[in-house]
Amino acid sequence: MNLYSKLQQRQAAGRPVRIGLIGAGKFGSMYLAQIPRTPGVHLVGVADLSPESACRNLARVGWEPQRVQAASLDAAVKTGTTHVGDDWQALVSHPAIDVIVECTGHPIAAVDHCLGAFAHGKHVVNVTVEADAFCGPLLARRAAQAGVVYSMAFGDQPALICDLVDWARTCGFPVVAAGRGHKWLPHFCESTPETVWGHYGLTPEQAARGGLNPKMFNSFLDGSKPSIECTAVSNATGLAVPGTGLLYPPASVADIPFVTRPKSEGGLLERKGMVEVISSLETDGRVIPYDIRMGVWVTVEAETDYIRNCFEEYNAHTDPSGRYFTLYKRWHLIGLEVGVSVASVALRGEPTGVPTAWNADVVATAKRDLQPGDLLDGEGGFTVWGKLQPASASLAMGGLPLGLAHDVRVLRPVRKGQCLSWADVAVDTHTQAWRLRKEMEQTFGA
Repeated sequence: MNLYSKLQQRQAAGRPVRIGLIGAGKFGSMYLAQIPRTPGVHLVGVADLSPESACRNLARVGWEPQRVQAASLDAAVKTGTTHVGDDWQALVSHPAIDVIVECTGHPIAAVDHCLGAFAHGKHVVNVTVEADAFCGPLLARRAAQAGVVYSMAFGDQPALICDLVDWARTCGFPVVAAGRGHKWLPHFCESTPETVWGHYGLTPEQAARGGLNPKMFNSFLDGSKPSIECTAVSNATGLAVPGTGLLYPPASVADIPFVTRPKSEGGLLERKGMVEVISSLETDGRVIPYDIRMGVWVTVEAETDYIRNCFEEYNAHTDPSGRYFTLYKRWHLIGLEVGVSVASVALRGEPTGVPTAWNADVVATAKRDLQPGDLLDGEGGFTVWGKLQPASASLAMGGLPLGLAHDVRVLRPVRKGQCLSWADVAVDTHTQAWRLRKEMEQTFGA
């Protein structure tokens, strides 16, 4: 209740937290739907490549036209309304704005937006976890050097997982494993935007009617997004990642404490202290009842007989030994929950998850045999998917991060299932994203 009380105080004092939003697509629209219902915040401006589309989304989520009439950011500050335009630099540099919410989903652009915000003394809530996955630790360091806060976005699964891990450690529990759920079978990694809808039980016509983005949906299905999100969690919490990629063990909610034990004790983990993703499908494709597909979880250990007895006395569902217990949230509400991050960053100076080390990486992996001249189309596309790797393994192979595998040419043959390296492609070395990534490899790789 503390954050809400602080927001109410800011409202009463006439000093709302002033926000700038970059990107008003699906995720951004969900946050927009909640802003008018939240005290103590003022959305000063929205920057989007299509201001017309942003205005349509504002109307679609229920904003009254008179709230979106400011001719400039200055006018928006004075009148308490919102300005919509396409100039993100004006947004991040405006002196009245406290927090930038980066919501484009474009990892290379997101790096520019974050660095620009830091340079002008703005806190950043970064929804574009794809950028966090390939250079988040250095983004966090740059923010700290600028005296501002860089944060993952609450509502998205990585921040929710970090919250559960923080709960566990604050209570004194060792974290055995933590992660999210997913609908997974091994052949899904080969899925493309042309095959994705059948796996979701939709026809292409139904998807088009709903305005659904096949590439975005496919990035979840083919394992790229789970790998990206687990990378963010690993780098923020220090939990290790599997040496050969995610295992996706199938399990109901009740079975999570059974499978998320180390192998030496009957589970599937290489060791204690790992990230993992639980599949909502059995290996033969059958749907598991009461799954964790849309949720997050953490498995903790009772280190003493007394704590194990407490688990038993309060009917906590554990593994057969009584040592391992899983706490979970079965759902996440995505952009509807981002206000928690905005309030935490602005009012407490605390991130809702932030990378502290480079433990994990997501390496672009060929979906099919690739030939010289082929153009990589990045996350969720036809050419590559993202495989979770320990950062040390990625660095040793010169792995190409998935976030930079967009619109780059293949220089030499790459077999299906093979991880790509920097040497396999011609990358644009003039972007801030590339420079930051290479600096991170040098800084954290040592």
